[in-house]
Amino acid sequence: MSQKSTYYWFINVVNMILFILLAVTGVINWLLPHGHGGESFLISIRHFMRDIHEWAGFIFIVFGMIHVVVHWTYIKNNLAKYGIFKK
Repeated sequence: MSQKSTYYWFINVVNMILFILLAVTGVINWLLPHGHGGESFLISIRHFMRDIHEWAGFIFIVFGMIHVVVHWTYIKNNLAKYGIFKK
């Protein structure tokens, strides 16, 4: 595998892992009880998952932008092919 394809593979795998992490933490946050009162274990877990969800979202956005930048030529060529973008 060439260095370029290894780089693309790495970006795609990181994005996939972050997307799965966002989905799982989002569902967990939705299911766990809300609130700030008391020191319930489930509320503590929910707050921890919310922090993980926020950081994973930020990193996902960064890697998503990197993904678009490194694939820009491919994206531009396909948009031009369908008449959406002019070369």
